[in-house]
Amino acid sequence: MRRLNWVLAGVAVAFFFSATVHANDLETIVAGRSEEDRTRDQYRNPIETLSFFEVEPGMTVVETLPGSGWYTRILVPYVGSGGRFFGANYSVDLFKRVAGDRWESWRQQIENWLQTFPGQTASLSSHPPELGAFIIGQAPAELAGQVDRVLFIRSLHHLNRFDSWLLDEAAAEAYVLLKPGGIVGVVQHRAPESNDREWANGSQGYLKQSRVIDAFEAAGFSLEATSELNSNSLDVPTENDRVWRLPPTLRAEGEAREVSLAIGESDRMTLKFAKPK
Repeated sequence: MRRLNWVLAGVAVAFFFSATVHANDLETIVAGRSEEDRTRDQYRNPIETLSFFEVEPGMTVVETLPGSGWYTRILVPYVGSGGRFFGANYSVDLFKRVAGDRWESWRQQIENWLQTFPGQTASLSSHPPELGAFIIGQAPAELAGQVDRVLFIRSLHHLNRFDSWLLDEAAAEAYVLLKPGGIVGVVQHRAPESNDREWANGSQGYLKQSRVIDAFEAAGFSLEATSELNSNSLDVPTENDRVWRLPPTLRAEGEAREVSLAIGESDRMTLKFAKPK
């Protein structure tokens, strides 16, 4: 009987270990999402991108501008119950400027976001990490030096668009939040370096890679690596183009819409910065 109990205990431990590994397996999580989410993978390369940023289960991770949750639906189950996950959003004032005439339709969701985000994201995993939310530029003081990864995925353009110092402030805040050796991961719509500086200020959705690198290096980070895994050579925007003409927003009609569909999603820089150890 004692032997049987040991066997059963061993099976239980093995099952628990297997379930934990399965819950945090990145490929399994990515493959198990909705078809709608998976159709974007050809442009967004989530497995390769998160691997490039060295995101691992059990870490403390900040995702800026979680938006509709495309990456959140991967990160919450992947970080898992041993880690912590925080959404960091724009301020209400910045959202008002971004929304313009659409503000009233956005208002309730944005104004309640700090309260609703943790509860909504908890449902994304049977074993979620510790969850929290804050406004970019207003991170909790107790998080200073406690974060492993800060991810800026298609979130920098509006920070630079109206007041460029907001981007610089976000980079400086990320430096404060991260542990020594911690990593900032950036994926951002990329403007040609030859395009007009004002056009490339974020108002059209694009930023120059040089601007992003300058901001994070000025905050104290070192540029550890760049990758072209999210690049798209078909997207060569002129100064008459906005990123939102492309999928998934696809604000284009007629022949222009067909051209946008043929291009696919935007050309994107993928940058890895590290805080010195």
